[in-house]
Amino acid sequence: MNEEGNRSLIIGIGNSGRQDDGLGWAFLDKIGPLMDHVFDLEYRYQLQIEDAELISHYDTVYFVDASKELYPEGVRIEECTPNESLGFSSHALHPETIVYLSENIYNKMPRSYILGINGKEFNLKMGLTPFAEENLDKALEWFKDSVLVSSK
Repeated sequence: MNEEGNRSLIIGIGNSGRQDDGLGWAFLDKIGPLMDHVFDLEYRYQLQIEDAELISHYDTVYFVDASKELYPEGVRIEECTPNESLGFSSHALHPETIVYLSENIYNKMPRSYILGINGKEFNLKMGLTPFAEENLDKALEWFKDSVLVSSK
């Protein structure tokens, strides 16, 4: 939490046992020591309905996840717009759905962003590919330059 009382959260989504799917967790592992308690961190295998209650306590939320969609820069940040689409199950929800549920159940809608990091391999294997490592570095640099500087 920063000195103005603006509560901020980063949710890293993924699974480090599935190669590049671990990008969200790797992001938290690397950014955590640099943050000086500006953000709270949460690791998730997948988002669930209960996460709507969690984010309702924050002013700003970043959802960080691996992406198979190829971005020209290897990283993409976009505003997270609420969307009620729940899919066929209450498991593995999208960030947009979590924000929608927070707004509709708790009357709280934090400023929310999705940080997608390009990955290539998602097999049952430990460790990021060199491609994912390169894009993780880009995501960390962007976050440090664009978010952490303005949060202090």
